[in-house]
Amino acid sequence: MVQILDTILGYASEPQFSEALHRLEHHDRVELLTIAPDDIARRRFRLTTDRGTDCAINLPREVGLSDGAILALSDERAIIVRLSEREWLTLAAPNLSAALELGYFVGNLHWKVRFAEGQILVALEGPRQTYLERLEAMRAEGKVLIGGEGNA
Repeated sequence: MVQILDTILGYASEPQFSEALHRLEHHDRVELLTIAPDDIARRRFRLTTDRGTDCAINLPREVGLSDGAILALSDERAIIVRLSEREWLTLAAPNLSAALELGYFVGNLHWKVRFAEGQILVALEGPRQTYLERLEAMRAEGKVLIGGEGNA
């Protein structure tokens, strides 16, 4: 049977839920609904909790999901949202010219990025190998250094 979840009751970090959640955790009755960071903005989708409960998420437009959101809470169980970890590909450029070209390349592909200490971190929204293949020509020309290859 599908559990329809159409509201956020609150957040696991809020004091008014701590006692109920503690009791349910003690009885192994807290289910986690793991959502990928790329799916967090969606309002309607189906997922299965870590305990096998089939969930249909159907939230109003004005409601946004986030880590710790309580989607169901009763004396029998709780269903709480957990964001999965996002994977990042670390890139660096050996010089300013290559950095500009890399920035243009990454931006042109609309890759989601963040910056840290002279590096570009690209959010992996698909297989890592797909990103590496797109970067291969720049890597072969020495215009990009890829983290995990001993050079970035």
